[in-house]
Amino acid sequence: MAEKRNIFLVGPMGAGKSTIGRHLAQQLHLQFYDTDQEIERRTGADIAWVFDVEGEAGFRVREEGVIDDLSQLQGIVLATGGGSVISKENRNHLSARGIVVYLETTIDKQFARTQRDKRRPLLQTDEPREVLENLADERNPMYSDVADYTVKTDDQSAKAVANQIIELLGF
Repeated sequence: MAEKRNIFLVGPMGAGKSTIGRHLAQQLHLQFYDTDQEIERRTGADIAWVFDVEGEAGFRVREEGVIDDLSQLQGIVLATGGGSVISKENRNHLSARGIVVYLETTIDKQFARTQRDKRRPLLQTDEPREVLENLADERNPMYSDVADYTVKTDDQSAKAVANQIIELLGF
């Protein structure tokens, strides 16, 4: 495992990537990064603004750059954005540069965890549940394809999921 000390978390919005990632990083004494937070830090603007001004395509270009940069670091935990797996380049970087863990969750849990969150541009619609279902149809196969491990997050605390990942990876 020494050559793959990075842990990259993928999965849909609301799966708990950021929260679980922070727990993992803290317990393993690794640096934690979140792609959305890094994009916000680099642009000086929030994700919703980037989507408004540059559209999803512009956001995805920024996301590719951030994932390329961060995935080259050593000894990190990275929580990726839900749509990061759309890019083949991102999937290649993640799978080549670390251990990829797919945090799997149901549409019901996603909906419950995201319904009041105004910081998710794709869900600012009259039918957020339908959006989540469509995104799941499109992205879940990509999460599974890129993942070294899959962990279900629905009925566990973030700390319990982090502990399960640590055990699974033999850290």
